[in-house]
Amino acid sequence: MKITEEYIDYNADLLEIKAASYIGDYAIRVFFSDGFNRLVDFKPFLETSLHPSIRKYLDEVKFQDYQIVDGNLNWNDYDLIFPIEDLYEGKI
Repeated sequence: MKITEEYIDYNADLLEIKAASYIGDYAIRVFFSDGFNRLVDFKPFLETSLHPSIRKYLDEVKFQDYQIVDGNLNWNDYDLIFPIEDLYEGKI
């Protein structure tokens, strides 16, 4: 009997946000771990939302208070967060 060990690196294709820079008017340039970057416009999403917990981020000071936590853009301890793939595609 031959014993083989199979190794799968599940983190090999893990996409993360490495940096983000607020541009203005609810737009953030997002820099990804694969070297790609995209300017993401959050304004349409915020303006069309009816939920008060999302609309509160129309306060530009609150909106600018984001952090990168575990490779994600994160507002106020996961109060507002988006799937990385959506940010990568620019579809929020």
